[in-house]
Amino acid sequence: MTLTRRTFLGAAAAASCAAALPAIAAKPLTIGFSQVGAESEWRTANTASIKDATRRAGINLKFADAQQQQQNQVKAIRSFIAQRVDIIAFSPVVETGWETVLREAKNAKIPVILTDRAVKVSDPSLYVSFIGSDFVEEGRRAGKWLLDYAKKNGDKPLNIVELQGTTGAAPANDRKKGFAEAIASNPKLKIIRSQTGDFTRAKGKEVMEAFLKSEGKHINVLYAHNDDMAIGAIQAIEEAGLKPGKDIVIVSIDGVRGAFEAMKAGKLNVTIECNPLLGPILVQTAQEVAAGKPVSKRITVNEGVFPAEVAAKELPNRRY
Repeated sequence: MTLTRRTFLGAAAAASCAAALPAIAAKPLTIGFSQVGAESEWRTANTASIKDATRRAGINLKFADAQQQQQNQVKAIRSFIAQRVDIIAFSPVVETGWETVLREAKNAKIPVILTDRAVKVSDPSLYVSFIGSDFVEEGRRAGKWLLDYAKKNGDKPLNIVELQGTTGAAPANDRKKGFAEAIASNPKLKIIRSQTGDFTRAKGKEVMEAFLKSEGKHINVLYAHNDDMAIGAIQAIEEAGLKPGKDIVIVSIDGVRGAFEAMKAGKLNVTIECNPLLGPILVQTAQEVAAGKPVSKRITVNEGVFPAEVAAKELPNRRY
């Protein structure tokens, strides 16, 4: 009996036929996700959260690792479009250069959700929502902690070296901006060198070695845009015969387990949390978008500030 013929049956007969037919299972949601890469402890936790949350929700996840290359992400997004996924989500390597491929997704009527990092586009309708942190505020929190530290320690001049994240990436741009805004109120706090460490431990160590060679004992503070670069820098500081956390105060961002271990060992002074566990929020947002429900354009996660004094107590509670 065809569906067309059923529409002409009486209500009782139709109900009887419907009861006899097997239930048709709803098609599982398919999400295409392009990840930046695996450059840090934070990113590993972020990927695990997304994979775990989609698996638990019964979502079909198509995952692509961009290995920190924008062209790889563009290629992955176009592949997702060709495969007609229900939702595209990605954490962009850099902020700019997305207009064309996002317009292709929009023309294909595939909603796009940004996670962790934002993009700069002329048309905000090219994506439906951004899920992540307020990177400017993270930079401000790092700067405010250093202002308080300076005040408690005699308000002496402090020379700062800065390990920036990937050039052009939203967290690198915003964490630099927020930190600079915060320390501007104290002219005794001065950034004397600033260079990208690409958010990696190896590059953080390499750049810190260069800072130490050029600036030596003039360095009082290291501000790292993420914990992995800070941990790499700690190795360089120790190899130079200095004590990290004492000879050079270290302020970093992310709040990963390795940072808490470094703080417990007295080698790092404070970490500003950037929560990587975005999987459950992504799943909920994707389900709402697929159901045609309105979602917030920007969804910000809750985060804290963790100085070394609380590291031992907090370490057992860290999930990443």
